[in-house]
Amino acid sequence: MSRLIVVSNRVADPTLPQSGGLAVAVGEALSDGNGIWFGWNGEIREDAEGSGVNLERRGGVTLATLPLSQKEYDTYYLGYSNRALWPVFHYRLDLAEFDVAALEGYRSVNRRFAKSVAAMIDNDDVVWIHDYHLIPLAAELRKLGVENRIGFFLHIPFPPPEIIAAVPDHAWLFDTLHAYDLVGFQTDQDLSNFKRYVEQSSADAGPVTHPFRNGTRMMDARTFPIGIDVDSFIEMANTPKANDRIKRLTRGAVRNHVIGVERLDYSKGLPDRFRSFKRFLENFPDQRKKTVLMQIAPPTREELVAYAEIRTELEQLSGAINGEFGDFDWTPVRYIHRSVPRETLAALFRGSKVGLVTPLRDGMNLVAKEYVAAQEPDDPGVLILSRFAGAAAEMEEALIVNPYDADEVAKALHNAVTMELDERLDRHGKLLARVRHSDIVSWRRAFMDHLRGHGQADDAA
Repeated sequence: MSRLIVVSNRVADPTLPQSGGLAVAVGEALSDGNGIWFGWNGEIREDAEGSGVNLERRGGVTLATLPLSQKEYDTYYLGYSNRALWPVFHYRLDLAEFDVAALEGYRSVNRRFAKSVAAMIDNDDVVWIHDYHLIPLAAELRKLGVENRIGFFLHIPFPPPEIIAAVPDHAWLFDTLHAYDLVGFQTDQDLSNFKRYVEQSSADAGPVTHPFRNGTRMMDARTFPIGIDVDSFIEMANTPKANDRIKRLTRGAVRNHVIGVERLDYSKGLPDRFRSFKRFLENFPDQRKKTVLMQIAPPTREELVAYAEIRTELEQLSGAINGEFGDFDWTPVRYIHRSVPRETLAALFRGSKVGLVTPLRDGMNLVAKEYVAAQEPDDPGVLILSRFAGAAAEMEEALIVNPYDADEVAKALHNAVTMELDERLDRHGKLLARVRHSDIVSWRRAFMDHLRGHGQADDAA
């Protein structure tokens, strides 16, 4: 029987509650088979480069993991993946740092991963590689003689070629994508940017065809918007514990709970969000003492200066807003800088009248879909969504806003907290249908069908 081998930067235990995103998606993809999930186990060890693969069986999935050395962590992970690629892919050239040693560390770890993965692959296995940390992995596997079907999915945005051109050695990096049989993107805009990049970089080689040809190999590129496990999230939001949390959240005079949940990352637009909420309180004084913003922002990549700076900025903004507008019986901003279990988030989503999802740039943003799934069907809340989130391409019944425009977001907040029930029901019903249509199962099946060669040739994005 053909196995699925998933490769990602990090491997998570599929039997433990996850925070969403790739961990949930991969767990779902492997839970019904005999697949292998390969990647870094989160450990940093000085003997890492000589260590073997650790195999462990969890929840029907074989976890195959390796540690990183401190040098690999500093160059491959912090250096190239998160100081160079992450800001570039999120359109932030001003924050990108390019370093020759970091690039070599990135290449070296991808070569090391490739050797370990190649040793586990049987002839009929299918390999599914995830995200920007491992772009050149298929090319390294091909060098080792692996001829299996290999797919790649990019969970973050793919920027225009004008931005990509700023990356040193970008031609080498993105040429390695041609080693895949299938490359998947979140949105049609990402796919269009990729096609434009290929066309511009191949201008001297004649017209570009789709699927893309690289020598004798054909690489297909398509859009596969990722989704969530809708029914399990609805169930999570409707447990007795969830009901108790909602009662605790909604007691008191505050009627309008606004919630935002993101990792502490500059791509999420959290300072802009706080400033927009401040503008809301300034422009609509009748909503003071009626509305509270709860922002949950777990820490991430705290070793990077940009992340320390944004944490300081948020703490200053929340303190300033509370100091200016708060009262003894009302704190307008509740800022939580720690991880919160998914079952708690589900309850908080269900108990909040507004979901505020306003990243400056995002691949998809599953929080937007989770917020919709968690809502009371007979009294749903309202989703406010950035036009720069990938989810905006699907979720047009949300209140779509420009996250850079504080006045526009403030007006959307007022619209949301005063929206009549009939309109809320209409918007939510259509949004929930969209979330169900592109759920985690359909995403996985669509990608795997095309990777295995069973997709329809005429439905290219």
